[in-house]
Amino acid sequence: MSVETTSSPPFNLEGIDDVEDYSWANEGEGSLPWDRYSHVFDLIQNGNRAFRENHFEEAINNYSRANNIKPSDPIILGNRSSAYLRISQFLKHRPPSASEYRPLSGLDPTTHAELALKDAEKLLNILNNLVKPYILKANALILLERYEVARDVILAGLQVDPYSNPLKASLQNLGRMSSSLTEKRSQGRPERTDDFDCTLCLKLLYEPITTPCGHSFCRSCLFQSMDRGNKCPLCRTVLFISPRTCAVSVTLNNIIQKNFPEEYAERKLEHDSLINFGADLIPLFVMDVVIPCQKFPLHIFEPRYRLMVRRIMEGNRRMGMVIIDPTTGSVADFACEVEITECEPLPDGRFVLEVESRRRFRILRSWDQDGYRIAEVEWVQDTVPIGVEDTADLQELTNNAAEYARLWLRREKEAARQVNVYTDRRRLEKLLNVEVMMPTGQDPERFSFWLASLSERRPSERLELLRVRDTRERIRRGLIYLRAEEQGCRVQ
Repeated sequence: MSVETTSSPPFNLEGIDDVEDYSWANEGEGSLPWDRYSHVFDLIQNGNRAFRENHFEEAINNYSRANNIKPSDPIILGNRSSAYLRISQFLKHRPPSASEYRPLSGLDPTTHAELALKDAEKLLNILNNLVKPYILKANALILLERYEVARDVILAGLQVDPYSNPLKASLQNLGRMSSSLTEKRSQGRPERTDDFDCTLCLKLLYEPITTPCGHSFCRSCLFQSMDRGNKCPLCRTVLFISPRTCAVSVTLNNIIQKNFPEEYAERKLEHDSLINFGADLIPLFVMDVVIPCQKFPLHIFEPRYRLMVRRIMEGNRRMGMVIIDPTTGSVADFACEVEITECEPLPDGRFVLEVESRRRFRILRSWDQDGYRIAEVEWVQDTVPIGVEDTADLQELTNNAAEYARLWLRREKEAARQVNVYTDRRRLEKLLNVEVMMPTGQDPERFSFWLASLSERRPSERLELLRVRDTRERIRRGLIYLRAEEQGCRVQ
């Protein structure tokens, strides 16, 4: 997205005019092998160049690729948060008339601000003694219109640096805005009529979207309807909109929230119950068996799973991946939780996801909800070794296997560099991403899954790995699989 200034926004964000350059230094704790570090350095430099040319989506893409190789890097998180903020600010204050002549594609301003907030909070956990994370978090909260929380963050930042000009300017702007909001609220409330109802669910509009043909619906209702056809549910006008290109009507939403607070709170609770499943409930994506410590893309195109992903993205961004057990004809008894780390909505409603597998679980029972499955689960861990000697033996086995895996990765990366063609470059980047997912040797259980993921296994073999609760046995199998793959044969 290339941004041009179309009007002066009513609230200028402070301290996000530029991004931080990456220093050419790779020493101390958290240092990377030089090949990976050089790749990260180039991605960040390309991202910074795009940011300074106002090509913010290109900048975010480069920062996200760098983050896949070096997660939780403070410069990457801070720069990506700034890019999300700049896009959100531009979209939020773009005149509606501009869309008639120059429509834009991309996520809505609220989603961009939420992504900026997520990066800012991660950065704050890493660098809470610097003022930059407070500036980014306050700006994100301001764009989300959470002014009281933003004020608290600004005051906390001023405790770190009492002379921060961006924070002092933001605090003054918030004071002026609060006075303006108080004056508007004193002008009275409109009468509650069915004009504020969604014609699909017949309830008060929640996160309303107004279509180009002039009809307003709840965001979730409209896109659930459009999963089965791109026409307005009322007048049947063809709609060229998607969750990526269509933002919530901020004005209408604010009118509803401020004038019908009790009913709005009920609608919010109802909506939250669909996106926050609880500690032992998880939505299921029925496709394949995955094991912990994997990273891979997903293409979501079925209407039921589009709905599920939209809800997940508003909640904890997690779902379970499971396969149909051919012996029973129903979902398998063991599965794995995955977290959506990157989400790219497409104009036709599909999603391209980047997911990372986290932890396994056993399914106690499952049922249908709006076309997809929800499961009650029991989280599973390996049996803990008994005694000091068993623990020491397991640690030694883990350390030896980790050294063997590093040697294997080194040989594979060298082979991928031998020929400078597209497939080898993509394989090299895939190997770098696999290397990033390698757990510490102090966590033998997670390491055992990562080791097993280095070789291509059949679904039945991966399912059996989820069922095994002996870490030593899983490491043994992983080493057998890896050695067999090196020899070009397959273990039955």
